[in-house]
Amino acid sequence: KDRDFCLVSETNLHINGHFIGKSKKQGLKRDFTWVQSIGVQFDSHKLYLGANKVAKWDDARDELSLLLDDQPIVLPPGRGVDWESASAPGLKISRLQDANSVTVEVAESFVITARVVPITAEESRIHKYEITEDDCFAHLELNFKFFALSPQVTGVLGQTYSAGFKSPVKVGVAMPIMGGEDKFAASDLFSADCKVARFAGRAIESVAGHNFPEVACGSGSAAGRGIVCRK
Repeated sequence: KDRDFCLVSETNLHINGHFIGKSKKQGLKRDFTWVQSIGVQFDSHKLYLGANKVAKWDDARDELSLLLDDQPIVLPPGRGVDWESASAPGLKISRLQDANSVTVEVAESFVITARVVPITAEESRIHKYEITEDDCFAHLELNFKFFALSPQVTGVLGQTYSAGFKSPVKVGVAMPIMGGEDKFAASDLFSADCKVARFAGRAIESVAGHNFPEVACGSGSAAGRGIVCRK
């Protein structure tokens, strides 16, 4: 918890995630963690998507923060509202609901669906998260779709698309852990300084147009183990 890790790294795309959570309990080997925000670097641009810190959750209130190159993006309320960037050609953001749910697309590169959700009192009770009334741990549920990746792509999620990847996760155990903290830890949300970073802010020879499988990352009562990602 309270650390940043590289999710995807290519020479023209780098995505870090900032994790929040609850300290591990006695007998557990890890913290309960959720992705609070992501920092997306593509070409020469920096895009921030993050969940605000919230005490009591209200579905009607928008708790999603968006910034492009350190400047706030103001999306009018209303499902279906679109915003297109004048400074970053090909970048489009669309509301999926009146609040807290958007898609972010960079043409011919990626689509990210982001939804801000809280840890509910019922989830906290069932999974013993011990969420208190001063912070509902609002976080992002994410879906990634990539259209152009090279065989050398890396990162916690990116490595699963690389040639010859074999998952270190033990399927079937109660709380699977991928590991790799030493390789993927970053100094902040927009630092491409993890040991396996490839980002250079330039175009690559990629596998454009390939139908890469989507990755969904989220929590909830079905997961019950903090952040869980599935293709």
